[in-house]
Amino acid sequence: MSELTFTAYHNDLLQFTSYLQKEYELEDADDIKHIHLRSWLAGMKEEGLSERTLQRKISTLKSLFKYAMRLKLVQSNPTKLLVAPKAPKRLPVFLEQEQTVAIEAMRNYPDGFEGDTERLIIEMLYQCGLRRAELIGLKESDIEFSRKQIRVLGKRNKERMIPVSDELLIDLKHYMDEKRKIFNQPSVNLLCLMSGKELYPNYVYRVVTRHLKNVTTLVKKSPHVLRHTFATQLSNNGADLNAIKELLGHSSLAATQIYTQTNISRLQEVYRKAHPKS
Repeated sequence: MSELTFTAYHNDLLQFTSYLQKEYELEDADDIKHIHLRSWLAGMKEEGLSERTLQRKISTLKSLFKYAMRLKLVQSNPTKLLVAPKAPKRLPVFLEQEQTVAIEAMRNYPDGFEGDTERLIIEMLYQCGLRRAELIGLKESDIEFSRKQIRVLGKRNKERMIPVSDELLIDLKHYMDEKRKIFNQPSVNLLCLMSGKELYPNYVYRVVTRHLKNVTTLVKKSPHVLRHTFATQLSNNGADLNAIKELLGHSSLAATQIYTQTNISRLQEVYRKAHPKS
């Protein structure tokens, strides 16, 4: 699992064990019953936690007791009766075509190497549909200039190849040359900070948020918005759903189908505004 998933599960388990000790003075895993799980989850629901957060916490508990059963640390699995709440379907948040053009046109980047880094962060997230962690993890050796593609290591170490434009390849070659001149030593990571250190998640988030503020009023302005924009624009322009799935690195087609729902939502909006009988 990814580091973020590990951290989330770890925090869930700390929260759960703290609750058991505080409310029921339980120390032995075999004393945990279904009612204790239900009580913990119900309390969080009353506090206003979202259905998706509760779904993850239930997944954490199920993983824990599945592991405990395998090691014979418990005699029964109290999570068998747990039913995860249904979360409302969320359509992806994305930029309109003219907004992505506006980002390119504005070129609102600092001078020099720092500006080159910021521009490549925006361009690679948008042109390649990368996750933030995938972008940070890119190595120079992942750029295959002769084949005009990049190698991306995604979730669960699943590798995929993404084609890139000639223009982006030129920008990457220039960036790598400049990096060698500045730091005068080989660099493993593709993108780096002015200090030469690798990018970190919050830096990428701040860069994306700052530049998206110039072109959109969307509440959400995270790096994932550019990934959604990549996929949505491919779908809107007739790309095959299976091809989009491969480019995004999804494990199943179900995860990719949200972009067809976006397409349908747009058609419905056009119909409501334009058809006299709508």
